[in-house]
Amino acid sequence: MTAGADTDRERAAVLDTAARAREAAVDLAGRSRADKDAALAAMGAALRTDAATIVTANATDVERARAAGTPDAIIDRLRLDEGRIAAMADGLTQVAALTDPVGEVVRGFTLPNGLELRQVRVPFGVVGIIYEARPNVTADAAGLCLKSGNAALLRGSSSARESNAAIVDVLRKALVDAGLPADAVQLVPGDSRESVGHLMRARGLVDVLIPRGGASLIRSVVEGSTVPVIETGVGNCHVYVDADADLDMAVSILLNAKTQRPSVCNAAETLLVHADAAEAFLPRALAALRDAGVTVHGDARVAAYDELVVPATDTDWDTEYLSLDLAAAVVDSLEDACRHIRRHGSGHTEAIITRSQPAARRFVQAVDSAAVVVNASTRFTDGGEFGFGAEIGISTQKLHARGPMGLPELTSTKYVVVGEGQIRG
Repeated sequence: MTAGADTDRERAAVLDTAARAREAAVDLAGRSRADKDAALAAMGAALRTDAATIVTANATDVERARAAGTPDAIIDRLRLDEGRIAAMADGLTQVAALTDPVGEVVRGFTLPNGLELRQVRVPFGVVGIIYEARPNVTADAAGLCLKSGNAALLRGSSSARESNAAIVDVLRKALVDAGLPADAVQLVPGDSRESVGHLMRARGLVDVLIPRGGASLIRSVVEGSTVPVIETGVGNCHVYVDADADLDMAVSILLNAKTQRPSVCNAAETLLVHADAAEAFLPRALAALRDAGVTVHGDARVAAYDELVVPATDTDWDTEYLSLDLAAAVVDSLEDACRHIRRHGSGHTEAIITRSQPAARRFVQAVDSAAVVVNASTRFTDGGEFGFGAEIGISTQKLHARGPMGLPELTSTKYVVVGEGQIRG
């Protein structure tokens, strides 16, 4: 069979899957919270019951990754055991306990002509999620989509192919047992990049795409999709230490933001220090970072305080390290710090450490990111930490959803207008 025929067959398979998801979405839109919560409970119980099957499938993925020379850190993200599967099941139970956003009245009032107007939350319909490595995302995304009344089309990485297939098989059987359509949760068929392309061009069948992963994945989806995309995740997050900062607080926050979990998108990647605070702050901060195993990539003014500082390049200011590396610069003013962030930031999270209320207000006003933090760690930009219970990702765009995306952000709205025979004159 020719390559063109293979591509046509793969495209047909992807579109058929999306069409079945659309039918399932119609069913889900009319389901009660009780129906969805019962299905989530069944899905969680099934994950626990079939954990051994999932672990066996995952072992195949892990062994293939090892043979390919995959770094240990990536293998750890890929690996599943019974404890991690139990955590996935617990996550579904937690989602079931959250408030159902569908049907919520965002606003409502009666117009002068007597028409009753309500804006209510409704599901998107079909949500496609493209993600990398972590197979736990498969269950998390399926649960969040189901709770918000959406059918989920899941496209994980080929490195987790067997794991994802096993998880989805378990979830689909649980849905049927709970009386919901199995096609509410589906894997996108195919392992090639072409299958992702077919998904990205399934406008009319897929309502929204959410990419979760590294910068290159997100960029390829944003630039190549005809389906609307909610951009998530890349975090070149900054910590700015103002001239009037509490230096003990600043050291503590900086260490937490950088080292508590360096491989995530809300970890700090750049430190900016006001020149008036540099002499007192940088020797302490650089020593603390060095003791924590952090390599600092600094400008000449930072390097003057520690010979172990690596000279920063232009690339460092734009880098999401996701490691124990940190770019650092001295700035002459708060405005210079804000200009640096506007030029190099990714729109995720920025923090200011200051005792000055005017400085804090100006920073919050001048920095255009999804989250701006005053005197606290960037690590708090998270759906769980914000009290949302769960998140599908952290949006760095400005349309519809911005910041941690909980269940309400997985819905759209419609207007319901009720009259008593009114006509427009």
